Amino acid sequence: MENPRLKLGCVVLAAGNASRFGSNKLLSDLEETSLIRRTLDVIPAAAFDAVTVVTQYPEIERLAGEFGFSAVHNDRPDLGLSRSVALGLTALADCDGTAFVVSDQPLLRRGSVAALVDFWRTEPQFIAALGHGGVRGNPCIFPAQFYPELLALKGDVGGAVVIRAHEPEGCLRLLEVEPEELADVDTPDALNQLKAGTLY
Repeated sequence: MENPRLKLGCVVLAAGNASRFGSNKLLSDLEETSLIRRTLDVIPAAAFDAVTVVTQYPEIERLAGEFGFSAVHNDRPDLGLSRSVALGLTALADCDGTAFVVSDQPLLRRGSVAALVDFWRTEPQFIAALGHGGVRGNPCIFPAQFYPELLALKGDVGGAVVIRAHEPEGCLRLLEVEPEELADVDTPDALNQLKAGTLY
């Protein structure tokens, strides 16, 4: 049964160096809208009690403010994804669950993020994620019992490590969406294919 009293936070991960892309890919445009703005646009603010954007980029911190979201500065992006996870989770430590949203899925839909929140609230003891064909994608929502493991991560790894450790216990619930929503843009070529309509 859905429990609307649970406090849910959202961490937008936007601090990566994008070494495969060659520049800050989050400021690259798709249909005249930057990838990071597209990401922030699909966050249904009303579905979350707090939204925090973790980034090393001042321009993204300012953009977060435009959306009414808080921002946490990642001063050590060289420590990898685990650093952003810890910074975001620490800012939302009082939440009963936290969603992690990556910033390079430009075809992700707001309705899918909202549906994931509703989906998690029906079984909040489990990790919930969007997926397709039984394959997990992002975003993911972690209940608070997994926070210690997320905070203990080191290096360029994220919540997937925690999910894999608990998969034998049946910790994960997937909400099916169309595969293009899960596509991430890691290279200029992938972005160009997306613009040309040839990636999907």
